[in-house]
Amino acid sequence: MGAGHDHGHTHGGPTTGTAAAAHRGRLRIALCITLTVMAVEIVGGVLSDSLALIADAAHMATDALGLGMALLAIHFANRPAGLNRTFGYARAEILAALANCLLLLGVGGFLLFEAVERFITPAETRSGLTIVFALVGMAANIVSLSLLMRGQQESLNVRGAYLEVLADTLGSLAVLVSAGIILATGWQAADPIASLVIGLMIIPRTVKLFRETLDVLLESAPKGVDMAEVRAHIVALPGVLDVHDLHAWTITSGMPVLSAHVVVSQDMLDSVGHEKLLHELQGCLGGHFDVEHCTFQLEPSGHAEHEAGFCH
Repeated sequence: MGAGHDHGHTHGGPTTGTAAAAHRGRLRIALCITLTVMAVEIVGGVLSDSLALIADAAHMATDALGLGMALLAIHFANRPAGLNRTFGYARAEILAALANCLLLLGVGGFLLFEAVERFITPAETRSGLTIVFALVGMAANIVSLSLLMRGQQESLNVRGAYLEVLADTLGSLAVLVSAGIILATGWQAADPIASLVIGLMIIPRTVKLFRETLDVLLESAPKGVDMAEVRAHIVALPGVLDVHDLHAWTITSGMPVLSAHVVVSQDMLDSVGHEKLLHELQGCLGGHFDVEHCTFQLEPSGHAEHEAGFCH
């Protein structure tokens, strides 16, 4: 605080946990299910010589890795903040989501490559056995999806894990369809076609998650927060003349942050005026834009001219 007119205020207190932390137990259950089904599908794929089933098992392996990374990230993200890391390790969850994106893209590319190889060098698939193992995989994936459904709406970290399991569920469906076609018609090309479908299903959702993750890392405004509206709401408050250095970003899912320098009239420069305006600012941002972690500097007109250039 300087000369009675600089005032910082943070609303909401220290962060006690990230959005993904509440879903840690569900992630653990999903990981156990995934590891079990992965082992079953590997055995089934070898016995039936089904590329689609082995492809689904390979994707299960990436799911297990993704779920493990998500859990590890939650562990680090919820460690307490320190002097050097004032937000703690909250960004670990975003980094895990980014790693999941890269993993999914790699798996998608590998499956497309293997499917093309199977077209070049066909192999006979025992479809009856494939159907049995694919049904087991689909049932397990549906259970995991139900566990992660709520969390994926609140956390990019959990969404990365959810998308992996969703792609697996759709992959199991593709395996069932291809095996059914082979069983009914003997058309062996249905198996590599199913692998192509699995690979192509992975990529669009992964790209979308990658873009959202990149927005967080580039400190874009939180999703659903219109900065022009935020500025308009702040300037509309009684006693506010202008606002500059207005920034909003996301530390991790469920943790949006905002800071601003608010230019106020002379009658708001005393302690009573400061406190009243700060409460109004907090209510405005928390009520209209769901941004509770806010820091404001209240300053008189002309103060911005004395600030360093890099502050603007």
